[in-house]
Amino acid sequence: MLVVGTGPAGMLAAAQLSQFPGVATRIVERRPGRLAIGQADGIQTRTVETFQAFGFAERIIAEAYRITETAFWKPDPADPSRIIRTARTPDDPAEISEFPHLVVNQARVLDYFAEFMADSPTRMSPDYGFEFRSLSVADEGEYPVTVTLLHTSGPNEGQERVVRAKYVVGADGARSKVRESIGCTLAGDQANHAWGVMDVLANTDFPDIRLKCAIQSGSGGSILLIPREGGHLFRMYVDLGEVDPNNKGAVRNTTIEEIIHKANEILHPYTLDVRNIAWHSVYEVGHRLTDRFDDVLPEQRGTRTPRVFITGDACHTHSAKAGQGMNVSMQDGFNLAWKLGHVLEGRSPESLLSTYSAERQVVAKNLIDFDKEWSTLMAKRPEEFEDPSELEDFYVRTAEFPAGFMTEYAPSMVVAAPEHQHLATGFTVGKRFKSAPVVRVCDANPVQLGHQAKADGRWRIYVFADPATPQTPQAGTASPTEQFADWIANSPESPLAATPEGADPDAWFDVNVIYQQDHTAIDFGAVPAAFKPRVGPLQLTDYEKVYATDPTADIFDLRGLDRGGVVVVVRPDQYVANVLPLTATAELAAFFAPLLQPRRPEELPSSALSGGPTAHSTTTPSAMMNN
Repeated sequence: MLVVGTGPAGMLAAAQLSQFPGVATRIVERRPGRLAIGQADGIQTRTVETFQAFGFAERIIAEAYRITETAFWKPDPADPSRIIRTARTPDDPAEISEFPHLVVNQARVLDYFAEFMADSPTRMSPDYGFEFRSLSVADEGEYPVTVTLLHTSGPNEGQERVVRAKYVVGADGARSKVRESIGCTLAGDQANHAWGVMDVLANTDFPDIRLKCAIQSGSGGSILLIPREGGHLFRMYVDLGEVDPNNKGAVRNTTIEEIIHKANEILHPYTLDVRNIAWHSVYEVGHRLTDRFDDVLPEQRGTRTPRVFITGDACHTHSAKAGQGMNVSMQDGFNLAWKLGHVLEGRSPESLLSTYSAERQVVAKNLIDFDKEWSTLMAKRPEEFEDPSELEDFYVRTAEFPAGFMTEYAPSMVVAAPEHQHLATGFTVGKRFKSAPVVRVCDANPVQLGHQAKADGRWRIYVFADPATPQTPQAGTASPTEQFADWIANSPESPLAATPEGADPDAWFDVNVIYQQDHTAIDFGAVPAAFKPRVGPLQLTDYEKVYATDPTADIFDLRGLDRGGVVVVVRPDQYVANVLPLTATAELAAFFAPLLQPRRPEELPSSALSGGPTAHSTTTPSAMMNN
């Protein structure tokens, strides 16, 4: 398995794949080393949720700048040459997430993913100094994708290296050579509006310099102000106006002095004294999207499965002002990587991989439509608005979209039809699993249920129990929850039956129960064995899959859960895949049947019999990349 590019999409994909110890994954980068300073910086709350699954949300929150409010500035009606603050809006007025909206250097995000990979079962690390040149895909063979790489640094600089892989992921940016190699092109609107962007240290009398601000001046110029981490640095996107289509080079040659001068004009009567420039650039807003995110041509759909995929800027580009590029790119990588891991490990059929392009292209199209509207509003002159509060109203009204929570995957082999949605109205099938407080029974600790799920490639099955208190069942008196627990642990139709013999019972599926009672009412000894698996080489009991309601915030009420009991199935990338009553075991079995490929013990590598996940080798030996 080869990943090209160590940007956010590539690093998240590689980090997820690093959790499959038998899958030989390499990630290559043309730079000679790690990224020192990244251009992207906005971290939306859905992304922070994702960081929680990878184990570094708390640490990155501690070092980042946290956005809690946005201030809107407009021309003073009494003197349009001056700007005044007209509104302050909370960043998350609907409280759609318990996580904050952050600003942090992209390079730090990549560092955290690199650390996660290094500590993973595969002990992965990026291979720097390799530039992608070309690839070809054969019709057959164990490793059908042949990739030519070029050494860009080190003693072998200038030499080519050929690598063969089962699959390739192109996460190599807007000028993606992987995209070109599979015949995809970015299509869409040409850029027609330019912005200067600068990260600076400066003295200013502008009072909201440490708040996110949307600023519109009487002259028509606009600024989007984004404070940065550290207490002094801030970013400004400065409106440079319409681009002359016959002379685009003129705006691209705008100097940093001209950007600073323009910023001072917009900020009047306030002044900006720039003391240091960390980074600056000029860019033109364009919105482009590829017609597919893999190498399967439209006329080939249904006749073969993809071998090459593209993610992030390689398949969608837009403006930076909505803070979406890095965030949506990482969700591309998350969506794809667990599917690749399941296929390469032999858990799932190759048909699973076709769901990536189908799911993520719709998300990218929605993003581009949103960004067009936001960019257009930001570029408007104040007098062009029909309603003076149109900009801030749009910002508040659409807050859930840029935060990353409007993604809703359509029914497919990994998303069921919402036939039983009324049983769990707060867990929309196809949308991300929205966490809520619970109490862990074993230690009485209040925790967020969603935060207990890790990016380990496992499906989650949450059993929200019926009203009965767990007790040792008498003959014929088992509650619906106990009957479900017996089925999922012992039935040959249960998805757990596909777990390889010798592996832990929760190796592929993480089954949790949430009772309606207070934790003090739960007799742990009476909890069914399905929720207390014995794991690891010593076969120790896992006590941390049994939860009770939090008396201050009942999850059954918060998420509209049926008190008769309900099963919520969540994908490895944290999206709700199915909602079912406790009695619908046949439906649960039918949902997972196309996704599972049971294997006999004699077909498994020896590592599968030691209690951990396993996989087949999927690329040339890793030593090939290290030589």
